[in-house]
Formats: sequence, structure tokens, C-alpha cells
Amino acid sequence: MAARISAFLKNAWAKEQVFVVSFTVWGLTVIMPMISPYTKYASMINKSTPYNYPVPVRDNGNMPDVPSHPQEILGPSLEWLKNL
Repeated sequence: MAARISAFLKNAWAKEQVFVVSFTVWGLTVIMPMISPYTKYASMINKSTPYNYPVPVRDNGNMPDVPSHPQEILGPSLEWLKNL
């Protein structure tokens, strides 16, 4: 079996090098993410990242650097949209 595969690869490499290289690159792109350690760490980071971030602390008068309302951080008010 190994001899047949070896003969096939030698014949394919002799006739169509571009196909052999393209199939080899394709095969590596399919297999490498499964065995790469970066895939493991990327999935761990994605699981630990929250979908919704917490709202900033409301100002009680003792925190001058904290905005009194989260809308001050997010940008302009959308109050006009509620009034339509």
C-alpha cells in the first residue's frame, strides 16, 4: 500500500507539480488548526471574554472622574429616536 502511494506521488510530482503543491497546502490548512496550540488558547480567550461589558459606576458626587451616566461615554444621546 505504501509503495503504491509512493509511486503515485512520484508520478504526480513528475507530471503536475502545481497540483501536488496546491493539494499539500490545502491539506495543511485543514489539518493545522486542529493540532495547533493557538487554537486552544484562542478558544479559551473567546470563552472568557464577556458578550456584554458592565455599565460604568454611577457618580454619587464623590467621584469627579467617573461620568454620571453611561451615555456620556457611548456618545450622543438617542433621545430624539424615542420621541418619534
